Amino acid sequence: MAASPINNMDQMAANLAKTFDIQLLDQIVKAAYDPSDPRRSAANKALMQLQEAPDLWTKADDMMEKSTNPQTKFFGIQVLDDAIKIRWKIIPKEQREAIKDYVVGKIIAMSSNESSMQRDRVIISKLNITLVQILKQEWPHNWPTFISDLVGASKTSEILCENNMQILKLLSEEVFDFSKDQMVLNKVKTMKESLNSEFQAIYQLCEFILAHSQRPSLLQVTLQTLQRFLTWIPLDFIFKTHLLDVLLNKFFPEPLFRNNTLDCLTEIGNLQEPRYDNLFPQFFATFLSRLGDVFSPETNLEAAFNNGTEEDQIFIQRLALFLNGFFKAHLNLMETPESQAPLLTGLVYLVRVSEVRDTEIFRICLETWHMLSEDLYKSEHDTFTSKNALNLNNGSSMRSRKYIYSPVLTGVRQVMIASMAKPEEVLIVEDENGDIVRETTKDTDVIAQYKTMRDTLVYLTHLNCEDTEAIMLNKLTEQVDGTNWSWNNLNTLCWAIGSISGAMSEDEEKRFLVTVIKDLLGLCEAKRGKDNKAVVASNIMYVVGQYPRFLKAHWKFLKTVVNKLFEFMHEVHPGVQDMACDTFLKIAMKCKRKFVTLQADEESPFLCELVDNLPTIISDLEPHQVQAFYEAVGCMLSDRGVKLDRSALLARLMDLPNQTWRSIMDRANANVDSLIDPNAIKEIIKILKCNNRVCGSVGSLFTNQLQAFFMDILNVYKVYSERISAAITQQGEIATQMSLVRTMRSAKKEVLRLLVTFIDKSGPPEAAPEAVAQGFIPPVLDPILGDYQRNIAGARDPEVLRLFATVIEKLKNYVVNDVPRVMEAVFECTLQMITTNFEDFPEHRIRFFEFLKAINLHTFSALFNIPPEHQKLVVDSVVWAIKHTERNIADTGLDILHDLLINVGKTPHVAQGFYQQFLLSLIQEVFAVLTDRMHKSGFRMHSTILRMMFHLVQTNQVTVPLFDPSTQPPGQMNPAFVRDHISNLLLSSFPNLTRSQVLKFVEGMFDIEMDLPTFKQHLRDFLIQLKEFSVEDNSGLFGEEAEREARQREEALRQHRSAVPGLLKPDEVDDDL
Repeated sequence: MAASPINNMDQMAANLAKTFDIQLLDQIVKAAYDPSDPRRSAANKALMQLQEAPDLWTKADDMMEKSTNPQTKFFGIQVLDDAIKIRWKIIPKEQREAIKDYVVGKIIAMSSNESSMQRDRVIISKLNITLVQILKQEWPHNWPTFISDLVGASKTSEILCENNMQILKLLSEEVFDFSKDQMVLNKVKTMKESLNSEFQAIYQLCEFILAHSQRPSLLQVTLQTLQRFLTWIPLDFIFKTHLLDVLLNKFFPEPLFRNNTLDCLTEIGNLQEPRYDNLFPQFFATFLSRLGDVFSPETNLEAAFNNGTEEDQIFIQRLALFLNGFFKAHLNLMETPESQAPLLTGLVYLVRVSEVRDTEIFRICLETWHMLSEDLYKSEHDTFTSKNALNLNNGSSMRSRKYIYSPVLTGVRQVMIASMAKPEEVLIVEDENGDIVRETTKDTDVIAQYKTMRDTLVYLTHLNCEDTEAIMLNKLTEQVDGTNWSWNNLNTLCWAIGSISGAMSEDEEKRFLVTVIKDLLGLCEAKRGKDNKAVVASNIMYVVGQYPRFLKAHWKFLKTVVNKLFEFMHEVHPGVQDMACDTFLKIAMKCKRKFVTLQADEESPFLCELVDNLPTIISDLEPHQVQAFYEAVGCMLSDRGVKLDRSALLARLMDLPNQTWRSIMDRANANVDSLIDPNAIKEIIKILKCNNRVCGSVGSLFTNQLQAFFMDILNVYKVYSERISAAITQQGEIATQMSLVRTMRSAKKEVLRLLVTFIDKSGPPEAAPEAVAQGFIPPVLDPILGDYQRNIAGARDPEVLRLFATVIEKLKNYVVNDVPRVMEAVFECTLQMITTNFEDFPEHRIRFFEFLKAINLHTFSALFNIPPEHQKLVVDSVVWAIKHTERNIADTGLDILHDLLINVGKTPHVAQGFYQQFLLSLIQEVFAVLTDRMHKSGFRMHSTILRMMFHLVQTNQVTVPLFDPSTQPPGQMNPAFVRDHISNLLLSSFPNLTRSQVLKFVEGMFDIEMDLPTFKQHLRDFLIQLKEFSVEDNSGLFGEEAEREARQREEALRQHRSAVPGLLKPDEVDDDL
């Protein structure tokens, strides 16, 4: 029996491509959109194939008119959309006019009466978007009457007018919000000018509707459209008309229109124009008067929010947006005697809104409080500085701005402290069941919110330290006496206390902290129940970890705190031990000199006592906690400011792991198979990890420890390499999945990681680069490189590549003679692993290109001491990298190529041969990724490298021919040849471009007078003309400018934060002594 066409979707698509049949298409679309249809996947594939048919758009009207399936109509509109976006320029003019007339006629027909408007609302919305796509192509130059036609049609019918408002809203969004990445600059400019010049007619239409219409849905969409317009229209339409009066007095009091009206008022409140500064205070006062009719400043909005309707909740959120926007734009305008009362009333309203337990609303309010507190701090600081520097006051006390706001700021402090977000350092949280547990994942939004709240509270503390301290101590008293005890209240209070570290003077901080720490320690003793104790313990640890300045100045408190941490290290509640070790590490970093200094009334430095008691202290800790503890002690040992036998102390510190290591090695000397015991391997891994953490913190002093077991770890590496190879030989690649093999590989990785850390931290006096290169590198080469080269792909460790990248970066010319041997062992075999596809061996890819980058930067000459076929492999691998879909690999490849071209240019004896062999293909490959929309993020380097290569050609730095002379006319020169070559390449790749477009573009690229920013804009405009880019998000093409601006902002922010005591967290301040 023959198969039915509907059962064969591929055949179905083929039939449709030849003979269009709307019923057949309906069946495919129905199957594609039916989740229960077994043919759904095949139907979707068939639709995708169908969409690729170049003339399918000519059947869009049939799909709209003849189909009975709404989804088919959608499919037809989508096909038409694609044609407009991609093919519009090559569609004949008559057909373009026909498409335009059809879309307009269809919209008018469907939106001209109430029933069709309701029935086809979704399809009309889709057609509106299609019309806007046409406008982006045609308006204003080919359709100058569009706005006047639309306004005129709107006056004939309220129903039609409602949809026309939607079209205007979409057009405004496209031109003013989404245009930057999708249209060339001149087109955007022309459309904006046209909208501005014709806005008089649009505004009169909006004004007429708001004054006369009784149709709620039309009024709603008009307010929504007006809100989009308010971001760009000439301000006379707002301030020299009755618009403000209509919004404030007619629509805001009406609950049905209040939220949309508030959106409009928010846009107006955000506007800044000096000509109208005198109107904003009156506007705000009138708004507060209307708002007072809704609720008073004393209203408990938290209850209203929790018990209100969805519209009520939206209103409170939009009120937060309005107040936030207005204060950010016009705060200084309101600081006059006449406007002071409305200003304070508005801020009280915002305090009430801030008390609502809604994260998004609170974050909106937080913007204002951060802005206000920072602004007041800056003005206070500037006033103080100028008064002291110039003494212009003649003894009179100038009233500070902060006193205007003092009635409000106390309420803000209360809100901030009560709502403090959880800091990143706190590991103990309350879960959804009300249990105290260890945090498993970090909430990045909460961390960001904490940072902003912390800054705000620091500014508020500077503005009135006594008020902040009084509020905090009062809340702490309520926790201690139990009148307001709860986990959340204690948490937010302690997080707030920790957040203002550095904001008080040392004397104020001492007085404050002595009370806080004593009360918290007392609370820990008084509370019963493991959860209660865990909450108090976590808060003690967080607070003390935030005040290293206090701890450094008060040794007895520091010693008490550290001993308390040692107690917490025996507490088995989840998270407490982790936090104790983390806090100990943090304190060790910031106060390390205190632990190696002999303190008054002490017999020896605390570090000596700690090392002696170490086995007892760490007896209940898990391996990862022990490693953090060892790292902390290593930090103390890294301090060189006090005369101490650091080598002897390091040996004592490492005595426990060294004893275990010697025991394992003694057994291995008697029977090497003992190293293969799983428990022995796990012990070796723990010891290596512990050494790694100590090496990372103690620095080059670790040379003494590494020398003691350096050959042992290489022998262990060799044994495990041999056993893994034997297992693979016997059982094949499946052996790499066996538990024992995986464990041995983990041990090998730890050896490599320890060596990476040691090389990275090496330096004089204990580990000078030359000594490390001569003493440690030669023994490493054979066991590690030989094993890597011999092994199957699945058993090669990417850490080997990382190790030798680190060796080259750190030791540079001291290892230049070893580079060819390293490359011979790792280069080709790794390249074979990673070039099969873009997915396998992801870490090898990253490490391989980091390795290649290190060679290129630090031992470039070694690249030309390898065989020529390997040199070609280097270039091929770089080209492969720049094509990679992983951004970090593509970016690394581009960096390598850029550095390679610079280094080649500095090496005359290799330059011309390199150019002749590779330059033309490199230009072609960079062009390929430049015009690939998957690689927009690399635009900065694409343009930099292309400009460099074109300038090499145009300035005749390439003296060898880049072409076969036998195939070119006599006298052919490189610049002319490359121009023709690139032009032909672009024309064949992008048939929608004209020859004149391409020639103009190529000529611009060879213009050596064009600086890099102009060259980039030249490329951008060309790319946006390409069909592949015109409908995409092209923000990646502007990435460099955004990154540069971000760096400048970060630098300015860093300087500002450094100047304000307390803004930098203790671990960001470089005073680790």
